Amino acid sequence: MALTHRPEVQKLATLTGHHDCVYTLAGTAGTSTFFSSGADGMVAVWNSEATEQDGELVAKVENSVYALLHLPQRNLLVLGHNFQGIQAIALDEKKLAFATALPPVAIFDMAYSEARQRLYVALGDGTLAVLRATDFKVETLLRLSDKSLRCLALHEERGELAVGGSDWQIRILDADTLAVKQTIGGSTNSVFTATYSPDGRYLLTAGRDAHLRVWDVAADYVEHQTIVAHMFTINHLAFSPDGRLLATCSMDKSIKLWDADTLALLRVVDRARHAGHGTSVNKLFWPGAQNRLVSCSDDRSLAVWQVSTE
Repeated sequence: MALTHRPEVQKLATLTGHHDCVYTLAGTAGTSTFFSSGADGMVAVWNSEATEQDGELVAKVENSVYALLHLPQRNLLVLGHNFQGIQAIALDEKKLAFATALPPVAIFDMAYSEARQRLYVALGDGTLAVLRATDFKVETLLRLSDKSLRCLALHEERGELAVGGSDWQIRILDADTLAVKQTIGGSTNSVFTATYSPDGRYLLTAGRDAHLRVWDVAADYVEHQTIVAHMFTINHLAFSPDGRLLATCSMDKSIKLWDADTLALLRVVDRARHAGHGTSVNKLFWPGAQNRLVSCSDDRSLAVWQVSTE
């Protein structure tokens, strides 16, 4: 159902404490707690309800972190520790619960399948690592490309894993057998972000060519829509918990809000209009049901936004 009017956006908080670029955010929709990490190797936990706060340190690792994943049912936070592998932190004790060495390259994304009890990891050498969720031991290392794998999206119902990469391709894998079912061309540069729509009908991808592309899942991933969505690289896209809004963020320093159904542009959040970020916006996270949006940036800060659609 299309929105009847444009959302209002208000900046609630600027969160500082990181000493370098903040690359990634994680959490679980419906909760106010979220996590951040980046170039300084610090992993912090925050609360989207609090407007003034210091992040609490969860872990400090020696290399940068591009990927975080929260597993609330096990109270674990999984870190993609670049050049070191996967590390899972037990959040109640803030202690290392599991550590798995992987090829010594960057880790760009992770996806978790509850149904398959698997963790999928996208690596900078073109390898997809598949780990058993129970103990995070490596099941298989599958080389898909000679370029980086940059993003993952999981369609649990169809048993499909979408893998986007720096070779401009999107591969659709069988999530069980890991067979490549389909390779989607059409992107004109690296694919940095991918997500399935809340109803599972579409796969949305974006990246260095600044285009937002929508693929029709049931029609063998035929291209359904393409929008020139930003000036520069699109780093991330994320649907709101109620499924009504799509948020995108970019190297052009802006966040954009779109109608999830029509992809009509509803609001541009930037420095001039909303005291937004001063450099590249790298990741987005919708924490709770109260329509708050969190962003992080190369400017070393996080921002909490109130998005009002009423």
